[in-house]
Amino acid sequence: MPLFSTLIGRVARPLAAAVCLLTVTVAEAQVTPATPPVYPPPAPPASDTTAADQVGQDQEFATPSVVGMGPSKGLIFHYERMPRFNVASDGQAVGLQDYKSQAEKNARLVIKGYIPFWNKPHLKMLLGINYEREEFKFRQKPTGYELYDNIEDKGLKTLGAQLAIIRPVNAVNWYIFRLKGELSGDYTSQGVNVSDYLRVSSEFLYGWKRSPTFSWGVGLQLGYTFGRQSIYPAVLYNRTFNDRWGVEAIFPARVTARYNASPKSLFFAGYSVDGFNYIIKLRQPLRRDDNIVLRTLELRETEVKFRGRWEREIYDFLWFGLEGGYRYNYAFDAFDRTNNDRVKIVDSKLAGAPYASVELFIVPPRKFLKKTLNK
Repeated sequence: MPLFSTLIGRVARPLAAAVCLLTVTVAEAQVTPATPPVYPPPAPPASDTTAADQVGQDQEFATPSVVGMGPSKGLIFHYERMPRFNVASDGQAVGLQDYKSQAEKNARLVIKGYIPFWNKPHLKMLLGINYEREEFKFRQKPTGYELYDNIEDKGLKTLGAQLAIIRPVNAVNWYIFRLKGELSGDYTSQGVNVSDYLRVSSEFLYGWKRSPTFSWGVGLQLGYTFGRQSIYPAVLYNRTFNDRWGVEAIFPARVTARYNASPKSLFFAGYSVDGFNYIIKLRQPLRRDDNIVLRTLELRETEVKFRGRWEREIYDFLWFGLEGGYRYNYAFDAFDRTNNDRVKIVDSKLAGAPYASVELFIVPPRKFLKKTLNK
């Protein structure tokens, strides 16, 4: 944990300043879960109107958010851990044997921050930054297996930035565009070749706000959710059925049921599909069956999580999240990054395992919301 603590210190300082801006500029977008019955339908939230004093009047601009969703997150610290699980790999390159062992540790640290640098009723633009680190520890070290020795010594890192644009068109229609670039792999602080590690993803969704409690949309996503960069359809569905129950989904990547226990306590249950794509620089080159020498591998990881989550306010602007469930590993395979024939160099199977995570996140303070809405 000393490494994780150092990383948190380095990343948190610049992000903390951004949170001050976040609390002021996104205050109008804050939505508090409803505790009274929602019939008759509640007034549209401030984020859906041209000015705060129009709440309860005709809705001017539509957004994908609905009444009852949790607070907007500005700065997020997330730590996740899995216990021991079996690992089995089938080597498919010359000189690379099969391998079976156990991973004694698989942990992830995630730090994210969001800065809304343009927040108008007809146009909202957010800049996001993130740092992630995934670590493995195997039962034997060195394992004698080139891939695992590499990722245990260096860890797998992701450093990224994204631009998100939310454009309300009118009282019904909206669209979202997001562009994200990340450096992802086993690079170190001694130097990073951007062209080697750069990964780009994007998405576009067009939707309809049918009521303050129902919004949906369709679109396309380009990314690594399923390990390999690909384009796949996406359906957004946000709906609050009553003062307690709702659904938040971007199918097929994530579907979650929501239960509003109170304005300060929310429960979630569902599944998510997460994909990671890392570049691994090999210290000892491998040789393919066709005698091509490999010095770099592309590791594609895809997992499905069945999860339950609890989010709770600690104090005004500070919340925590506890999450647990079961991780099913669909793929953990290595490819020659220069080929397009989808031939695996290492075909791995990571056994399913339970997991748990803890999260702290900062949201706009309630006093800023009151000041904004009273203007």
